[in-house]
Amino acid sequence: MRVRKAIIPAAGYGTRFLPVTKALPKEMLNIVDKPAIQYIVEEAVASGIEEILIITTRNKSSIENHFDATPELDHMLEIKGKDELLAISKGVTDIADIYFKRQKEMKGLGHAVLQAKAFIGDEPFAVLLGDDIVYHEKPCLKQLIDVFNEKQGSVLGVQSVKKEDVSKYGIVDGLKLTDRLYTVNGMIEKPSIEEAPTTIAALGRYILTPAIFEILETTEPGKGGEIQLTDGLIELAHKEEMFAYDFEGIRYDTGDKLGYLKATCEYALRHNELNQSFKDYIKELSDTF
Repeated sequence: MRVRKAIIPAAGYGTRFLPVTKALPKEMLNIVDKPAIQYIVEEAVASGIEEILIITTRNKSSIENHFDATPELDHMLEIKGKDELLAISKGVTDIADIYFKRQKEMKGLGHAVLQAKAFIGDEPFAVLLGDDIVYHEKPCLKQLIDVFNEKQGSVLGVQSVKKEDVSKYGIVDGLKLTDRLYTVNGMIEKPSIEEAPTTIAALGRYILTPAIFEILETTEPGKGGEIQLTDGLIELAHKEEMFAYDFEGIRYDTGDKLGYLKATCEYALRHNELNQSFKDYIKELSDTF
């Protein structure tokens, strides 16, 4: 079956960005001229996704507002002849069929994914975490979908991380098939260096079969009383073939302050209107500091 639906969990508190996230969802923090979540949606659409469910919670209505129609703004831009800005505004509204569902309790990523069971039905689907933005000519999610189309099994987006960083991620235990493709025999969530079987880390992109829902419904809460997606993936890997693909691209962790700043700077350097002037500014800044 074709992968045409995606879930974007966006219900987290964003505590690493307090105090700004007291009032502003972390997914709405801008990178140059777009909120972070728009980059995620654009990647999904560029990968062939047709319908997207964003899992939110209370105090995150600005995400819904961003993708909603703005007739007053559009009318003002139209009568003033600002056609380029009008196209940008309408482009956000028309980007895809986007739906929203609230996660009423913070019970972990596995619980957030489970909220999409009715939306997904019996289809394979994508999960894109809103903290991870990947820059590459071929969208990260499209790379994973191509693997799914060939293997017809769940695919985790992975990259190798530094040994000292394995405790930050879900680490894959598996067999290398090609330069970029692995089987997944199991996973360990945030292991110590001694416990980690590899340095291959799952990094915010998944193609999953609907069998994950039945597993998550019976997954016991782990640390902090949360249902961990990793626990569900481990069981799924024991029941079905699962693969990990070392995707190409530069990955930014925009849920981290330094990662967010790196993304902002590098996207500004790629921006058609800003690239040269921002590059000149960076050079001047390096001389000053």
